[in-house]
Amino acid sequence: MSLYGTMRTGVSGMNAQSNRLSTVAENIANANTTGYKRASTEFSSMILPSGNGSYNSGGVQTEVRYSISQQGATTFTTSASDLAIDGGGFFIVEGANGQEYLTRAGSFVPDSEGNLVNASGFTLMGYEYEAGVDPTVVVNGFDGLTRVNLASDGLIAAGSTKGSMGANLPSGAPVGDVSTTSLVVYDSQGNTRILDFNYEKTGANAWTLEIVDRASGDALTVPPVTLAFNAAGELTTSPATVVANGALIVPPPATGAVVGSITIDFSKTTQLGYAFNADGGSIDGNAPSKVAGYQIDSDGIVYVKYENGKLDPRYRIALANVQSPDKLRPESGNVYSQGVDSGVIITGFAGSGGFGEILSGALESSNVDIAEELTAMIESQRNYTANSKVFQTGSELLEVLVNLKR
Repeated sequence: MSLYGTMRTGVSGMNAQSNRLSTVAENIANANTTGYKRASTEFSSMILPSGNGSYNSGGVQTEVRYSISQQGATTFTTSASDLAIDGGGFFIVEGANGQEYLTRAGSFVPDSEGNLVNASGFTLMGYEYEAGVDPTVVVNGFDGLTRVNLASDGLIAAGSTKGSMGANLPSGAPVGDVSTTSLVVYDSQGNTRILDFNYEKTGANAWTLEIVDRASGDALTVPPVTLAFNAAGELTTSPATVVANGALIVPPPATGAVVGSITIDFSKTTQLGYAFNADGGSIDGNAPSKVAGYQIDSDGIVYVKYENGKLDPRYRIALANVQSPDKLRPESGNVYSQGVDSGVIITGFAGSGGFGEILSGALESSNVDIAEELTAMIESQRNYTANSKVFQTGSELLEVLVNLKR
């Protein structure tokens, strides 16, 4: 064994403990960083070839690992845009350079343009919402993603396009008897309009339905719809819908608004030995209303909330994962990029395919245990001191060897 080898081994040990102390310092510094994942230092020995009569001391090398797959504690907040993932997966965010990254840091707030941005300046990404349609899951790519934007659109009004009206028509009514009920609908500018539903008996098990705009007196069903019933009073008319075409109706006073074509479902209409009875009907559309806030559900669907209580789904937050999360490459800003050994990135949605649920009004804390870090700090300090003593001893012995010549 050479004295130089002893000193190199001591230096190797000191460098290894320095690396461990560095990870401890980083962990303690980020103990309160949202979504931070603890770093740890793993040691492995370096063995040098030795002869029968001599021993060559090797050394130690280190590798830094991150406990990315270990979930931190969940803390709840008062902000609906604070998000946490209860289970597997990562949020997909976009950096200032336009590149996508993965993160568990969900402290998002709207910026000046309405984009949801976290504390590190990364923008949350998702898909534009389309009812009944899930965006295609993408493997090893982020195609189709867009920034989640909650910018206010001011006053929003929606004209009615579909609704329903059910009623019981009295089977004992004489031919020519007319029963009427009404339904409030919305025109293209959000003004309310009243449509009268006039049911007239024309014969045994036969009625007609005429839908009339009360303000103008114009019929939206020309000719009236014929309703037929069987002996049990069940509606046999097919299809049980009618398109009330009011595209040319201009409500007084002349506002430029129109009542568009409305598809009415009347499949719940019956003819029984009971008095005329309407179920009240239903209709879509809404009067002008301002944006009052937003909501995010456990499936990651982002809704814009209006003052009238209407929820308008705008986006669906995308999640991503890899086969080996602990092998992701950490980047500045508490984000991760795909590593050589992490596996391919797969995108998906909360609550499916191994992805956890999204918690709104919550954040994931770091998974750092301060007590454990302080213990590791003391151990590293003692081990560093011991390795320095090995180096010091080798240096002193080398000095003795040099002094033999004197």
